[in-house]
Amino acid sequence: MKKFIEKILGLLAKIIIRKYKPFIIGITGSVGKTSTKEAIALVLKKKFFVRASPKNYNNEIGLPLTIINAESQGKSIFGWLKVFLKGLFEIIFPIKFPKILILEMAADKPGDIRYLTKIAPCQIGVITAIAPVHLEAFKSLENILKEKEIIVTHLPRQGWAILNGDDEKILEIKDKIRAKVFTYGLTRKVDLKGLEINLDQEITERGEIKIYGLKFKINYRGNIIPVFLPKIIARHQVYSVLAAISVGLVMGINLLEIVESLKEFEPLAGRMKLINGIKKSLIIDDSYNSSPEAVEAALETLKEILTLPGRRKIVVLGEMLELGQFAEEAHFKIGKKITEYNFDLLITVGNLAKKIAEGAKENGFHQDLIFEFENSEEAGKFLKEKIIYGDIILVKGSQKVRMEKVIKEIMAEPEKAEKLLVRQEKGWI
Repeated sequence: MKKFIEKILGLLAKIIIRKYKPFIIGITGSVGKTSTKEAIALVLKKKFFVRASPKNYNNEIGLPLTIINAESQGKSIFGWLKVFLKGLFEIIFPIKFPKILILEMAADKPGDIRYLTKIAPCQIGVITAIAPVHLEAFKSLENILKEKEIIVTHLPRQGWAILNGDDEKILEIKDKIRAKVFTYGLTRKVDLKGLEINLDQEITERGEIKIYGLKFKINYRGNIIPVFLPKIIARHQVYSVLAAISVGLVMGINLLEIVESLKEFEPLAGRMKLINGIKKSLIIDDSYNSSPEAVEAALETLKEILTLPGRRKIVVLGEMLELGQFAEEAHFKIGKKITEYNFDLLITVGNLAKKIAEGAKENGFHQDLIFEFENSEEAGKFLKEKIIYGDIILVKGSQKVRMEKVIKEIMAEPEKAEKLLVRQEKGWI
């Protein structure tokens, strides 16, 4: 059934693309795809009629659904029939179709990006980062790169490849690209460089932590421009913003207009989003998914946030999945990293996450401050009793571990869970 649906959707989407000929921007990478997609959409929507992939519609079914402008119908045969008819209608009758499609393209296995770009050939391709995710399927970073690079190697000569210039793996493929290349980053010589990143925060006279957002500067062709992101706290999300600015520039949008539009940029649910917790605690919700690189970035953010005297920083980590033979080593290294940052409490969820606890213990984290649980429900109930006034809590884990359940247990307004948390749809619940 799934293969049949996939085939019909792919065919309909391909014909729709041929008919309306939209300008297509494709985004791939091991991390940061969705945030980058959202930032690019913010930059372009004031100038163009755009449509971006909703939710995580980034695979063989989600990408065609974005093109058709329809939602997944689960197991409903009647629902899928309606989607097919909608696609046929758009093919037969002229409709007002977006000038630009911003499509997130994921790769869970070899061949995925090639399949998606055959449906929707891009004029701009963005690669965010190459990291050890889905290693069960790909076996190595080299294989991941080989898959991801298709999004830029298939581009026409007049197209643009937008590359994270801080990622050595990505830079390896520059010679394979026919299109024009534009690089962004923080550390190397690039076309667009981010500088002086600071989290604007303070402890007020009333003894409260006030976080105003992230400030940094960009250097483009010798021009230094300040950027303020009032809804962003994570340094690594600057990469998504730099990618979006890069796209805006190659599309001919004024740099100051681009920067102004990005003030609206905010994290999606489960992606470094601040949520008020019980007992005036503060939760960093990064529960959407997890990988070693993403966990380290989240830990860096937690380290940077101020704390009141006597208050604690608590790390709640679910296991990281799909790492294949590298899984145990990757979890152990995260435990070591937690020890280096001197956090106050560690809670792990899942069997593989026991290796995080082990890594922390073996590197000096006191075992009385480590608590291990089999599932997120148990961890959430325990944490609810353990929190003291003013704690700061980072919650992160792979999708299947369902770490949003921990947050729902400790958030100050659980009645807002549907609005604030990931995986609150009926199917997930």
